[in-house]
Amino acid sequence: MRKIDKIIVHCSATPEGKHFSAETIKSWHRKRGFSDIGYHFIIHLDGSLEYGRMVNIQGAHCKGENKSSIGLCYIGGMNDTMEEWVDTRTDKQKDSLVELLSLLKKFHPKAEIFGHRDFSDKPCPSFNAREEYKYICNDL
Repeated sequence: MRKIDKIIVHCSATPEGKHFSAETIKSWHRKRGFSDIGYHFIIHLDGSLEYGRMVNIQGAHCKGENKSSIGLCYIGGMNDTMEEWVDTRTDKQKDSLVELLSLLKKFHPKAEIFGHRDFSDKPCPSFNAREEYKYICNDL
């Protein structure tokens, strides 16, 4: 198993309220030259999860941080006109993120939770994941 020290939250940078599948994201990533979808988990608008890459395989979601991280991506992150980065998480996505992050922390207790924005000049995931989820890191 890979040594995991980071769990990185992303958004798909897609319009608010519009569904996209892991297969669609995979096709975008393959067009960019990736061998597969870059994320390990996708969180849909209804809160359901879809697997991307297997967790034991290095992702391709955060340049320079992939070797020891797990990447989660919620669908959304942009307003409906794609002009602004906006926290578009539904209540069900928020609940699923907390559940998934809590579970991943149990399997990887030394991992810290970050947003993509902590490693990039992009505002992804459109909210401060490190601040919002710091209680998960402190609970264990």
